[in-house]
Amino acid sequence: CLPLSHVGGFSVVVRALYSDVALEVHDGFDAGQVSQAARNGATLVSLVPTAMNRIDTAHFRKVLVGGSSVPSIRPSNVVATYGMTETGSGVVYDRRPLDGVELRVEQGEIQLRCPMLLRCYRDETDPRTDDGWFPSGDAGSVDSDGLLTVHGRKGDMIITGGENVWPVAVERLLENVSGVAECAVVGRPDPEWGQIVTAVVVPLANPPTLEKLREQVKASLPGYCAPRSVELVDQLPRTSLGKLQRHRL
Repeated sequence: CLPLSHVGGFSVVVRALYSDVALEVHDGFDAGQVSQAARNGATLVSLVPTAMNRIDTAHFRKVLVGGSSVPSIRPSNVVATYGMTETGSGVVYDRRPLDGVELRVEQGEIQLRCPMLLRCYRDETDPRTDDGWFPSGDAGSVDSDGLLTVHGRKGDMIITGGENVWPVAVERLLENVSGVAECAVVGRPDPEWGQIVTAVVVPLANPPTLEKLREQVKASLPGYCAPRSVELVDQLPRTSLGKLQRHRL
């Protein structure tokens, strides 16, 4: 269910060949086709979070999800992966790095070092540090147990009234509000606050109120993380892989 032109989709093929299991490839994501594949005997599927939310994950033995923000609360059979083309696909699973993968956070940025790292890009530039660390461009943190939390792209952070707000953390809460089909959180320019937290929502039949969205966020996060504005849209811009194109909002 992932494009073969992306490392996530290509890795599905590699895993199937390595494991000697049958592989079913679809032209694109279709929730009905995925459900039918499960009825036909498929037990494993790789998806992005947007697609995962449109199927019944209980039909599969395991669901591998990655490629964008993965919900912190998910079914027990869903495995979250973190990685990118530069790392040769996923190198962190359920917040733990694979054997041989080193992980650190420097000035809020996730950095990785492992044998499968790229040597250079096509223009021959090498993004690695002198001692072999790859700066991912993703913001994150590692707890005392060595578990990784990905906050989002470094450039996505909203600064409102001098406070830092990570959109992904707010989005995870808003997605549980009645009336929200999908949502994204962005910073809009504001003369008083610098930026204001704005919820861009794809609504269901009964759109949520701004007050309801704020209540949901303030129950779990500081008040400055709560949206001050809401915008209703028909759909969110996404790549062919299902990643949110936040810069287009």
